[in-house]
Amino acid sequence: MSALTVMTSALRRQRSLLATVSAAALAVVGLIALPGAATANSGSLTQVSSFGSNPGNLAMYEYAPAGLASGAPLVVALHGCTQTATDYYDDSGWAQLADTFGFAVVFPQTSSANNALSCFSWFDSTKDTRGNGEAASVKAMVDHAVAQYHSDTERVFVTGLSAGAGMTADLLADYPDVFAGGSVDSGLPAQCATSQSAASGCQQNNQNLTPAQWGDKVRNSDPGWTGPWPRVAIWQGTADYTVYPVNATELRDQWTNAWGVSQTASSTRSLTGGTTESVYDDASGNPAVELYSISGMGHGLAVDPGSGSTQCGQTGAYFLSYICSSYYTAQFWGITGSGPSASPTASSSASASPTPTPTPTPTPTATYTPSCSPGSNYAQVTAGRAHDVGGIAYADGSNASLGLDNVFYSHTLEETAPGYYVIADSGCPA
Repeated sequence: MSALTVMTSALRRQRSLLATVSAAALAVVGLIALPGAATANSGSLTQVSSFGSNPGNLAMYEYAPAGLASGAPLVVALHGCTQTATDYYDDSGWAQLADTFGFAVVFPQTSSANNALSCFSWFDSTKDTRGNGEAASVKAMVDHAVAQYHSDTERVFVTGLSAGAGMTADLLADYPDVFAGGSVDSGLPAQCATSQSAASGCQQNNQNLTPAQWGDKVRNSDPGWTGPWPRVAIWQGTADYTVYPVNATELRDQWTNAWGVSQTASSTRSLTGGTTESVYDDASGNPAVELYSISGMGHGLAVDPGSGSTQCGQTGAYFLSYICSSYYTAQFWGITGSGPSASPTASSSASASPTPTPTPTPTPTATYTPSCSPGSNYAQVTAGRAHDVGGIAYADGSNASLGLDNVFYSHTLEETAPGYYVIADSGCPA
């Protein structure tokens, strides 16, 4: 069966074909993308003709909201096979989120000159390892964008779909000194395959490696690195017959082992779109790895078109309507809070929180009644009871650390004086 026949049939009967497609499909056939509906973004997708060393022969495209402030995060978003940077810009939701939360996005693009169906070479050790090929080209794009936008080098992230997700996992292992976090969407573990012929086994079969063996593939990608490792989100559909769900389990084993944490989830919860989220905390109790399993979803990127605060993206071939994975990924990374502003300077004195503690003066003010407000860290920030500094939420007034600024971690805050909040998880006055 020719590659063209496979691509044509996939659009008519995706599930039955994907169950029988050869495992080299992701390396050779991969994803088929249709042009998505244009989004009303404040800027435009722009090609960068020269960005430095480009041994991987990639093209660089970028998007930034109008008036982007210095010190904003930077996201690298990698398309799937047969897709382009424009397809991913249109449909993935990352441009929408960049407008909403204030960050720049780099969209690398490969071509048929590199791979017959424009797949990133996640399976080729001459192209997906530190300092080599496509991996080195992406690193050069990051360096260029950081200099151009004055991005926060502590908040550079990478995400990708399918073959782009396989490359994402490789990049996280190759450059843990560059990327603070990543998201592997319908993808594969870092360095699962070292040749195109080996790609089939990775896509469809359990490799029967221990977590330590998977973790070694990460550690060996940059032997001099001792941590911390990037925070990793893993997205997987339970009905994916191109990249089988076992890859999500192997990714979890790989990155929890790299972090030195248990493969047993610290907590789980249900989200929209039939999504189950499992959290794996680090030694400090902050999420290091998160696994999102989407019931009934096939191969693709989960999106949720609409104008709601947690919605994003456009549907199309392999952009599937379940949940806005890009939004929840950005939230996990901690870039959906108030963003870079004057608050980091003020909150840098958070360690000096004992200073306000001995001020009992609000207590004699009989006209003021303390109040308690339970809610997620994200809700507390949104409501103005806390503020975000570098993805961490701090209670206003006391500067007490609440942990990551997202909806998965909650605290009850007690307002003991106007604008002064303390953690009151053990209970509030009646």
